Amino acid sequence: MQRQTGAGRLLKRLIDLMVAGGGLVCLSPVLAATALFVRATMGGPVFFRQQRPGLGGRLFTVLKFRSMLEATDADGNELPDEQRLTWAGRLLRSTSLDELPQLWNVLKGDMSLVGPRPLLVEYLPRYSAEQARRHDVLPGVTGWAQINGRNALGWNERFQLDVWYVDHWSLALDLKVLALTLLRVVQRQGISFVSEATMNKFTGTAPPEANVVALRQDDGRPFSSPSDGPDSGTRREPPPPHARAPGS
Repeated sequence: MQRQTGAGRLLKRLIDLMVAGGGLVCLSPVLAATALFVRATMGGPVFFRQQRPGLGGRLFTVLKFRSMLEATDADGNELPDEQRLTWAGRLLRSTSLDELPQLWNVLKGDMSLVGPRPLLVEYLPRYSAEQARRHDVLPGVTGWAQINGRNALGWNERFQLDVWYVDHWSLALDLKVLALTLLRVVQRQGISFVSEATMNKFTGTAPPEANVVALRQDDGRPFSSPSDGPDSGTRREPPPPHARAPGS
């Protein structure tokens, strides 16, 4: 088990800063063209902003290019994702261009290049103690689950892969994830990230008393305090079926 502490964490952060900063500069023409494309095909706003839980369950605002319309039914209720996802949005997701603004989240320190994907805030009280350990590290633009099946995985399998990454993190593993992510994007294979339009919502696998993630606002103040469950002090590491060591 390798924790993101000390020199390893510092080096990971330095890599995040260099890649995210360099990426924002080098990809600025692509970012500008994508913003114009979104504006022309879907109107404003260009960016999608939503609160997501990060390290330790602390909330931050994730940034993406918008891929869905802000459409409602006759009663003012938001339409299902599949009805709001446009052809332009599908194109952005198929090329992962909608994810590029998250380099700004990496630069700010809300995210890392590699880590468990940040999911919806509403999932926080539904995690078991083991699943909640995905928040022991910064969320990532891409992650171990994303190169091992992504939306083809069930929620339990996805969370097993997230926790496996937390327990087996290394810089070599991060480099492998980044390389395989680029390969998936080039091959156009399984490159859609988690969203309501592509995967059913997570409804929970444990009773509320087993949940341990504390929800925090952007300023760090607790928003709610789910109680620790009976498994909160344990550290299990079931080897996920898709997990392979770097270099395999």
